[in-house]
Amino acid sequence: METTQLDLNTIIEKSLENSLNYQSYRALVSKLVADKSTTGPNQSESLINYTMLNDKRMKRWDKTVKISEIDKIAITNTTVNQTWIVLTESWCGDAAHVIPVINKVAELHPGIDLRLVMRDENEQLMDLFLTNGGKSIPKLIQFDNASKTVLNSYGPRPTEATKMVYNFKAEHGALTAEFKEDLQRWYNKDKGQNVIKDLIELIN
Repeated sequence: METTQLDLNTIIEKSLENSLNYQSYRALVSKLVADKSTTGPNQSESLINYTMLNDKRMKRWDKTVKISEIDKIAITNTTVNQTWIVLTESWCGDAAHVIPVINKVAELHPGIDLRLVMRDENEQLMDLFLTNGGKSIPKLIQFDNASKTVLNSYGPRPTEATKMVYNFKAEHGALTAEFKEDLQRWYNKDKGQNVIKDLIELIN
């Protein structure tokens, strides 16, 4: 069944009622680590461990992500009035690398309101923004506040990482543990720059 703009707006409004700003999300993840817990219904040891690892990753990116002066101008030189709704979970490795960078970009522009929502608590919204039929996160929904329309969506990975995943899957069928380690190394080397470039394109 096709979702109308009215239905979509209702789903978005509902999801925003329980949304968090970035600082609240960071506080939540840190509290989960202290409580040896994770977001979502699956409280497995592996997901709890991923949440702990991701808290460390986000702390690092919060301190080290740098945006060049040229990119800052490209971000601030546009007139926008948008809400960026990001579907996430604390255990998601890609989210831990990508969301701190999204926050840095959003912080630079007063016309961007970043809100984070949990994937498993917002199934209706997630189902409208699937990636190749899967509930891949993080997924950014670019919502224009004036026209009440979704302009675009972004994620779960930056464009270069998406190409890496696509090419590997095409050749090998599925992602291996070794490839996932390579992907982590790519994130660490890239330092958020690919996400910044992607988001500038999204804004413009």
